[in-house]
Amino acid sequence: MIELRFSAIKTNGQVLSGTLSALTFKEGKTKIQLLAKKNQLKVKSIERKSAFLYKARKAGEKKTINGEQKAFTKEEVITALGKLGYQVISINRKLIDINMKPPQPAVVSFVKISAELLEQKLPFNEVLNLLINDIENKSLRESLKEINNELKKGADSEVTFQRYQGVFGKFTAYMLGLASKSGNMTEIYRATAKFLERRMEFKKNLKSALITPIVTVFVLMLAVLFYVGYIFPETAKLFVKFKMKLPPMTAFTMHLSDFLMTNKLLVTACVVVPPLILLQLASTQKGKLVAHRLMLRIPVLGSLIHKTMVEVFCRVFYTMYSGSAESIEPIRIAAEATGNKYFENQVKNVSIPLMIKKGVGITDAFEASGVFTETALSRFHSGEETGTIKNTALQLANYYESETTYKLKNFIELVQVFIAMFIMVVMILLTLVSAETATISPTNPMTTTGFITIFTGSIGL
Repeated sequence: MIELRFSAIKTNGQVLSGTLSALTFKEGKTKIQLLAKKNQLKVKSIERKSAFLYKARKAGEKKTINGEQKAFTKEEVITALGKLGYQVISINRKLIDINMKPPQPAVVSFVKISAELLEQKLPFNEVLNLLINDIENKSLRESLKEINNELKKGADSEVTFQRYQGVFGKFTAYMLGLASKSGNMTEIYRATAKFLERRMEFKKNLKSALITPIVTVFVLMLAVLFYVGYIFPETAKLFVKFKMKLPPMTAFTMHLSDFLMTNKLLVTACVVVPPLILLQLASTQKGKLVAHRLMLRIPVLGSLIHKTMVEVFCRVFYTMYSGSAESIEPIRIAAEATGNKYFENQVKNVSIPLMIKKGVGITDAFEASGVFTETALSRFHSGEETGTIKNTALQLANYYESETTYKLKNFIELVQVFIAMFIMVVMILLTLVSAETATISPTNPMTTTGFITIFTGSIGL
């Protein structure tokens, strides 16, 4: 996230100024222009908060210090250092000001340790001070420094954390901002840490179960295409030149090689274009909705992904739910936390409208969405009748965590076995083709002499 400051003029000549945050400068500029158009303002200037590198010294001292400070202009940095008694020697805008998003384990570690320190009754500002000194990731450390400074000035915690969505992620930033205002800070930090750990673990397992095998198979197929299209013909064409009869597998491989070499552009297009088209479609809102819906229908794995989403929903819902009168917001946030656009869309556009406009109960609204499992609906129905829906959500989350962890582990092992078998079959086929080629022998003595002469000449003997 970047911070922008703008000044604008009203129709009566009054000058106004304000700040806002955005993911990019272009997005921020668009927001400012829309705001100006809505309120009939004329934008005068737009400034971006940047990092400045400075060299300064205390008045009357020879020792100089080097530092970095974020500000909208050089003058602001000079003024701030002057108030601290420093005389600026040099100050320049940082040429490369790219803040990389911290790795997920660093964010998880921060939230988890914060929860543990809060359980020990440490004030939140002390927790931040302790972690700022120990966190190694520069981007996360600097972000926490800025958050701490803003909170000390009395800034709203929810608004402050929302400005750092690019660092923590949308859901995490929302939860951490909400924690300070909830009166149940420790519980929310603990639940957020648990959620982040589960999501990180699931992504790691999903990568092992799906992404790694796909990449392995793709690379293996490229290697086979290279062998069949380039390496194999160099030897097999010698046999063709002398009109030797080729065994079945060698003949088939030769025909396949001729096809690949004759239709290079077509083969390349068939390998490269479909993935690019799918990625492009999946990047659109409608395409992402369809892709996330199809994800739930993948054999075996789709069921595990679906149950994991229900687990995440229930865990977040449990953390935020405080009573039936205030159930809409927890449901909305829990749906966003699943990370599946189809699941989120069904809950927001089917379940929530039914609850608001028609007064439908939670269980019936969830059933209408079509994204909850039969087990979840049955348990929610029991919880709704007995008034224990909050604890029911936690029980469901723990149940699905145990089930999906065990089944996903078995699925990964099964996939690894199939990938090993696939690689073994491909290698055996290549070995058989090579072995079959080695058994070819010319029947004509003259052919044998010519073949030996050309073959030995081709290898430099």
